[in-house]
Formats: sequence, structure tokens, C-alpha cells
Amino acid sequence: MKLLMHMCCGPCSCYPVKKLREEGIEPVGYFFNPNIHPYKEWDHRLKTAKEFAEKVGMEFHADENYRLRDFLKRALTAEEIENGRCRMCYTWRLRETAKYAAENGYDAFTSTLFYSIYQQHELMKETCEHFAKVYGIAFYYEDFRPGWQEGIDISHELELYRQPYCGCIFSEEERYSKAIRKARRKANRAKKRQRLMAAEMEKQA
Repeated sequence: MKLLMHMCCGPCSCYPVKKLREEGIEPVGYFFNPNIHPYKEWDHRLKTAKEFAEKVGMEFHADENYRLRDFLKRALTAEEIENGRCRMCYTWRLRETAKYAAENGYDAFTSTLFYSIYQQHELMKETCEHFAKVYGIAFYYEDFRPGWQEGIDISHELELYRQPYCGCIFSEEERYSKAIRKARRKANRAKKRQRLMAAEMEKQA
């Protein structure tokens, strides 16, 4: 099988490549991540993806255009919808991966996003299945999350740069803003109280 593997970054590619090779599949890496900002972070992740590919002997392709303005236009519009920003981001990256695979003679496509325990797994799966139909190419699905820790260990062995946040400028703010973390903790406490109250009312009914 000629498989195109979308790479969100180098470290997240470690376990998927190992697992696929164990299954007799030799993936080809494809880096398309216009969500990553600022520029230095995007450049660092691109270079790390290339570094990983070289270290494990994997063929690698990349869209090396930095698209801050395109991303912000899409993200700010999508922000008005619940989960809209992440949905837009998955849609853009996975659509381009499916399109690239179809146009360049691949049998199927997949993504290292299915390795992350932090991403919206089912939403990504639905998105890939949709674009597989649109572009007439197979979507190779595998849940790589069981290898989470093994992938981390491999990335340390290869001495790869590990990013501290998802990628976009919004996730960077959410990662470091004390105000946002405080608001989230408050919201989570409120949800917990609501669940407890609902449970208590059910017992009394």
C-alpha cells in the first residue's frame, strides 16, 4: 500500500511510523500545518519533521508556505461556532492531505493526529471519511493512541524538539494565560456542581 501520512509534527510521528512498519506499511510523510504560529514555532516544527524523516529513513514532502493571514481569516470566522476553530483546522489540513494523496498516486491517506490523546478523535475520523469520498481515495484508519507513551519515549531517544502547545496562536494563549486557566477551572467546578445536583435530584425522585 502506498500510504500518505499527514504529519502534525515530528514527535507525534514516532509511534505511528513504528506501528505502520510493523504492519508492513511504509508511509510517506506529508507536512501541511498552516495552523502553527508564530513563524519561529512553525519553522521549528517543520525542521523537526524533516529531521525525524531523515533519522528514520522516511520519504517526506511538505507545503513550506507560512499562512498566518489565511489561518486567521478562517479561524476568526469559525470562532463564532462551538468547536468551530478546531473543526475548521481539521477540515483544512485533512482535506489537503486527501487531495494531495489523490493527485499524486497514493492508495490511501492517514494522519498522526490519530496518535494524540488531546485531539477530537471522532471528529477527525468523520472528516477523513468525508474527504476520502470526495477525492475518491481510501482513508486508512488506525487508533494510534495506545502508543502514546512509547511515542514520547522514542521522540526523546531521537532528541526531537517537543512543542509545548497544540499549534495555533489561540492554543498558545490557552496554554499560558493564567486568566483563561482560572476561568476554565471555575467553569469545570460549576459543571461538577451541576452534575452532583442532577444526580441528587434523581435519587430523590
